[in-house]
Amino acid sequence: MIARAAGPAETLAGRIVDAEYAAAWGLVRALPAGLAHGAFRLGADLATRRGGAGVRRLRANLARVVPDASPTALDALVREGMRSYARYWCEAFRLPGMDPAAVHGRTRITGTEPFFEALDGGRGVIFAVPHSGNWDTAGVWVVETLRRLGREPRFTTVTQKLQPESVYRRFVDYRESLGFEVVAAEDGAAAYRALTRRLRAGGVVCLVADRDLTAHGVEVSFLGEPARFPAGPARLAALTGAVLMPAHLGFTPHGWRVHIAEPVPVPGRDAIGKATQAIADAFGVLIARAPQDWHALQPIWTADREAP
Repeated sequence: MIARAAGPAETLAGRIVDAEYAAAWGLVRALPAGLAHGAFRLGADLATRRGGAGVRRLRANLARVVPDASPTALDALVREGMRSYARYWCEAFRLPGMDPAAVHGRTRITGTEPFFEALDGGRGVIFAVPHSGNWDTAGVWVVETLRRLGREPRFTTVTQKLQPESVYRRFVDYRESLGFEVVAAEDGAAAYRALTRRLRAGGVVCLVADRDLTAHGVEVSFLGEPARFPAGPARLAALTGAVLMPAHLGFTPHGWRVHIAEPVPVPGRDAIGKATQAIADAFGVLIARAPQDWHALQPIWTADREAP
């Protein structure tokens, strides 16, 4: 939802939402870790039992990932998916108080060789990720890794402006405090310049890429059905010569997991469509390995997005 001028009712509602987020950032961080995670897990289980719109959408999306799952198995997967989503939110509220070096140490990464090769060669890197796991802790891993390499400990990412504006600013401030450069998608050319500047300097850009929020995405086949993915990651790679790497984020019992897939070649603008399809193919394989960590509570496939 794009930020817009708010009327009196919206202003009051926005203030309430902003106060709730402010309280959560203070309270959840102050609670013992076990108590905080237990409370969020309980909330996830209650939400699953209520079966609201987001839970129903998650179930429909996961049914495409695991089409052979029995109804009982799918129920269990949805429950674990909601618990994973709740864990992300719990960690989001606690992360500002966590030690970046500890987060780095508890993150298990595979497929990093092309990433380090690109940095050593002075090439920019674009990570294209789905809505999975905890993208904030993955970002902390990137920042801490750059720091240890003696490079500027910062990368650039894009977010939408949400309503109310005060909550959007809280999330921007939160991520900037972790070392992210955050640009708003609605800033258009200014956001694009920030991304290209980072990549041409041999830096890192991270983009969520499993759902197109514009009318300019690329039609792809995702797990056998039509969907629309954003063209931005492939377009930036074609423009700057950066290395484009799909990656999947997930959880371990006591930390986090990131798998970096093989780089996607983007030799020029004519390859943008093919490269975006390659991202969709990689996401399909990676999500199927740990579907419970894919937080897809919104329509992904074209048929669902066009439905009433």
